[in-house]
Amino acid sequence: MSLQFYDTMARKKRAFEPADPKRVTMYVCGPTVYNYTHIGNARSAIAFDLLFRVLRHEFGADHVNYARNFTDIDDKIIKASKETGAPIDEITKKFAQVYLDELGELNALAPTGAPRATEHIPEMIALVERLVDAGAAYAADGHVLFSVESFAEYGRLSGANRDEMIAGARVEVAPYKKNPADFVLWKPAAEDEPGWDSPWGRGRPGWHLECSVMIKKGLGETIDIHCGGQDLRFPHHENEIAQSACAHDGAPLARYWMHNGFLRMGTDKMSKSIGNVVLTHQLLKDGWPGEVIRWALLSAHYRQPLEWTEDLLRQSKRQLDRFYRLLEEVADDIGEAAAPESVVLALKDDLNTPEAYAGLHELRDIAAQMDGAARRNAILRLRAAGRLMGFFEADPASWFKGVGGDGPTAEEIDALLLKRAEARKAKDFATSDKIRDDLAAQGIVIEDGADGATWRRE
Repeated sequence: MSLQFYDTMARKKRAFEPADPKRVTMYVCGPTVYNYTHIGNARSAIAFDLLFRVLRHEFGADHVNYARNFTDIDDKIIKASKETGAPIDEITKKFAQVYLDELGELNALAPTGAPRATEHIPEMIALVERLVDAGAAYAADGHVLFSVESFAEYGRLSGANRDEMIAGARVEVAPYKKNPADFVLWKPAAEDEPGWDSPWGRGRPGWHLECSVMIKKGLGETIDIHCGGQDLRFPHHENEIAQSACAHDGAPLARYWMHNGFLRMGTDKMSKSIGNVVLTHQLLKDGWPGEVIRWALLSAHYRQPLEWTEDLLRQSKRQLDRFYRLLEEVADDIGEAAAPESVVLALKDDLNTPEAYAGLHELRDIAAQMDGAARRNAILRLRAAGRLMGFFEADPASWFKGVGGDGPTAEEIDALLLKRAEARKAKDFATSDKIRDDLAAQGIVIEDGADGATWRRE
């Protein structure tokens, strides 16, 4: 079976055929780095990290070029700087690194490129000049705006109507706009804001402009796959398409478009504007292993809504525990195995993670019924399948000492085991048994051996 992905532009699954199998290109819209990101942001990053892994599996690790940008100049960043007194550069560097560290905990592979908007200002100015010269953009009141009337296919990706175009404009409708849906390419900068000299005065780029320039410079005029959250289809991706096509003689920005679904809290989508956000930073701080968060994020098909609850995390931890029980048996085995076809085929079919999860569970059940070399080989194949998806990277012994959101810390447990050992040495078995029973009530299993007691979480 060949790779096939759902293409938002075509509104159907399409067989994936890169322009050049030796240089597959993909781009994911990254974060605006002014604060901690929420788990909805992580869903997009993890869904398309899985895409990156599948493409590497199919075409070779050296033949896939993946860029994910950082927006490091934006109204929100400027506001954060004014409110905290911290320099903009300090804020953006801090939260870019936080974002990378968080995704590292979730076993996300590093992209091959991580461009930052402020590194591409000369190219942005040059692109705006091309659009003005082509009659696709116009200067007005210190701004430069893209004229949506100049691009006949505007709205095709999202299917947005005229009212949605106006409502979705990044800047409020202003008298200097020829069309309410026209969007800003370049805007004037106030004296206390960062800015760059340009033919239209000191200013800074509009948000939509940034991605088109970073894609062109790092990957080319037309890339294979452009990815992002469903909420970016309009206006962001629609605007990217329009400005790129008009600047590049009609060349399409991307040959395939992929969008992940919303993450929901009850009946509402997770949104900072609503205030119902769960921060990835806080989940990790609370002790949830990164693999558990990753498992939860991939538990629903990437295009479908995902209901986010603490119960989902608990279920994910329990499922991974069952896999790690078997993986303990090959923890020191460096043998390699091919990922089984059942999991690979599921992933090749538009990243069908529910079907891939079913394949993993089936592999675990089969391995558990085997003995000897056959059992070892089956577990190695299970491990290979999980690692293709970004799982089973932890040391099994350490895994069962993880907090997982509940219970005493490892330090507290070790201290109690020391106290228990002292009680046993003094033949105070009542105290020894009480410590064991108290820990058992909290899901901590004590295993006594010739070299002393060890522990693990149930």
